[in-house]
Amino acid sequence: MPTPSAEPSPARSPHRPRAILPLWLAVICAALGGWLMDLAYPSVSAWILAFPAVALLLLALIGRRAGGALLVGFVYGAVFFFLLVSWTSRYLGVIPWAALALLEAALTAAAVILISLAYRWLPRAFPGPVGRLVALPATVAALWVALELFLGSWPYTGFPWARLGMTQSQSPLATLTSWVGVSGLSFFMVFIVAMLIESVRLRLWQHPLRLAVPGAIILVLLVTPAFPTASAGTMRIGAVQGNGPTGYFDHREPFSVIQAQTDATEPLLGQDMDLLVWPEGGIDGDPFQNDAIARRLTRVTNRVDAPLLANAATARGDEYFNTSMLWTQDGTAEQSHDKRYPVPFGEYVPDRAFYYAIVPELIGLIGREYSHGTNPPLVDVDGVKVGLAICFDVIYDDVIREGVMGGAEVLVFQTNNADFRGTDENLQQLAFARMRAIETGRSVVNISTVGASQMIGPDGRTTAALDADEAGAMLEQVELRSGLTAGVVIGPWLQQLLFWGGLGVLLVGWWRSRRGR
Repeated sequence: MPTPSAEPSPARSPHRPRAILPLWLAVICAALGGWLMDLAYPSVSAWILAFPAVALLLLALIGRRAGGALLVGFVYGAVFFFLLVSWTSRYLGVIPWAALALLEAALTAAAVILISLAYRWLPRAFPGPVGRLVALPATVAALWVALELFLGSWPYTGFPWARLGMTQSQSPLATLTSWVGVSGLSFFMVFIVAMLIESVRLRLWQHPLRLAVPGAIILVLLVTPAFPTASAGTMRIGAVQGNGPTGYFDHREPFSVIQAQTDATEPLLGQDMDLLVWPEGGIDGDPFQNDAIARRLTRVTNRVDAPLLANAATARGDEYFNTSMLWTQDGTAEQSHDKRYPVPFGEYVPDRAFYYAIVPELIGLIGREYSHGTNPPLVDVDGVKVGLAICFDVIYDDVIREGVMGGAEVLVFQTNNADFRGTDENLQQLAFARMRAIETGRSVVNISTVGASQMIGPDGRTTAALDADEAGAMLEQVELRSGLTAGVVIGPWLQQLLFWGGLGVLLVGWWRSRRGR
């Protein structure tokens, strides 16, 4: 009986997805990527590390099925967020820190499944060099932006603190935000990394001419100048960091906060000034309800002979607001702005009854429920419009855009970082303020109760600074700018294009890969 010839096992299809790392190594790479990504943010601010961090996560996701991608994404997210937002444990302990970090890690894990699907479907759907070097990296980058938009908008008002583009406030790539916004910069960063990964996988070093395309793209991104805005004169602005007892658990005597601010303002008396700025929480109570505080504010404005942009918790009916008001020499404040996005579990408690049943001690500490502001983030100072953002509102694109679109020629960010003394929180927020200056082409006055405070030029350079945990005052001739950058105008539209475009291309890739089978 003839012996049947052995049939060779079918060859693996060149387009069949396969994980390039075993799961155990992928998990290690994800953890390392999360650690490197944290180092890209302040206080280390090693912005270059954001690129290998992205590369490690993408390598860990390539060819991964949904379960493996979920694990890889969770490990990356947990390491990254536990390190990045460790400042949340400064006063309230482990529970808020762990809750925030684990929530963001879980959402990251769910979202990166889409990136792993892109790596499974698109090489089969678009197998040529253009598909591998352009379509696949662009889709991966767009899905990364979709991840950032998801985390930045849900649950409640989201937490857009960890956007990749924000790591680059001191890098040569920062000027790209003036053309495409922060989300656009995130897109280009991931696109570069994903394209380089595919260049290696396709062994482009064997075809030197093909390497010219990735190299040219990187060069163009590095040398792109800032989008031009027009000079509109100057404004002499004083900003005061009182270093008073403004923390949630600080012991304070009556009027101790406003007194600290007043004392720190003394060096500015007699100086020519167009506007005086105090930080968020720079006064002890509602000046519209407390005549003694109102009189103190009026006295300060008359001594400096300039209006005072102050901030306090204010009450209107049954609602409370975090309010910045322009206090004038006649003792009135007809212009004000209420914080657009009060911090969940910091300034209000969503679904209070539910969370109170779980951690009543912590929820009970938050006695006041702040409402969301609806008025424009703008005040007019003698014909000059000043854009505003109160504390964490600096991370929300729509607040910054509304101010600049409304005619703001300079931006003022008021913040109270007293509850995070000695942590990286203030430095991270300061980096975001610097990026807003570059993105909008506007000078920024970032003033904190306890520091560090800075005045930043439209190019992102620091023009004046105050050290943390010290009282002090700055007085500078701040450059005014007019005109809108492309990043401000097209930024929101580009976000939507990347979000829906990434999902759309992913669906097309799924359909074409199934048809190709």
